[in-house]
Amino acid sequence: MTGRVTAARLRENIAKVIVGKESVIDLLLVALACEGHVLLEDVPGTGKTMLAKSLSRSLRLDFKRVQFTPDLLPADVTGVSVFNEATAQFEFRKGPAFTHVLLADEINRATPRTQAALLECMEERQITTDGETRPLADPFLVMATQNPIEQEGTFPLPEAQLDRFLMRLSLGYPSAEEETRLVVRFAQANPLSVLEPVADVNDLVALRAEAQAVHLGEAVTEYLIAIVRATRDHEALRLGASPRATLALMRTARARAALLGRDFVLPDDVKELVKPVLGHRLIIHNQYRLRGMSAAAVLQAILEKAPVPVLLGSGL
Repeated sequence: MTGRVTAARLRENIAKVIVGKESVIDLLLVALACEGHVLLEDVPGTGKTMLAKSLSRSLRLDFKRVQFTPDLLPADVTGVSVFNEATAQFEFRKGPAFTHVLLADEINRATPRTQAALLECMEERQITTDGETRPLADPFLVMATQNPIEQEGTFPLPEAQLDRFLMRLSLGYPSAEEETRLVVRFAQANPLSVLEPVADVNDLVALRAEAQAVHLGEAVTEYLIAIVRATRDHEALRLGASPRATLALMRTARARAALLGRDFVLPDDVKELVKPVLGHRLIIHNQYRLRGMSAAAVLQAILEKAPVPVLLGSGL
């Protein structure tokens, strides 16, 4: 299957469970094509866990969920060596991180020590314990959730860890029409229980290859870099986007083009991904934050000022 066909099948299949969130599903597929991790920030009950499960089942991937709590230890995520009396040797028992899709539920409820246990997993796709390094499954996707409203008893993710998430997404509440469809759909049975795979790892590998082959023209490259660099000079921002963010925006723009069946990136690909890719990497000065200014508003202002390149022909 081509990337566009794979994406269409996955989008349609996940939409059998998740109602009215096609744009979020598309962004999740972009992250999957980029081998990137996703932070889902929303209030409880909006379908974050259902979204992760629907994605894993649609691709026939292994799925594990860890409920992050203050007493959770790093070994509860990565694994631990246990002494076997029969063999008189230590044996490593793999933790839930050894899977394809790991849902780190309410990640900000765990201590910084446990949160940091995911850093090596997310960046190097490996786990080192007792001096031995073990590779993780391929693909490996961390989908972490956190509640933006409830802050009591939480440990906010540090900027260094936030920067390792490719995107921050929010499902939000459904509209009245979508909520009606949701009730009708779930009235008989849970559609997740009968959801069948529509693609596999081979299709995902092909999708990744297509995304990496997408052409990024010089004009679009300059446009992308201008947006990122503008965050570092904006008066309202104490911390702008890092070079890692530049590469993330480049990779996601190429992936979006591939999912839409193009072999070249358009400025619209960049514009659609600026907020989900850059928003969580910025820190606003306190005086602007107290006035109600958000990262999304800053990025919108930057997008409105950045000259959009006019591409001719195939976008080269």
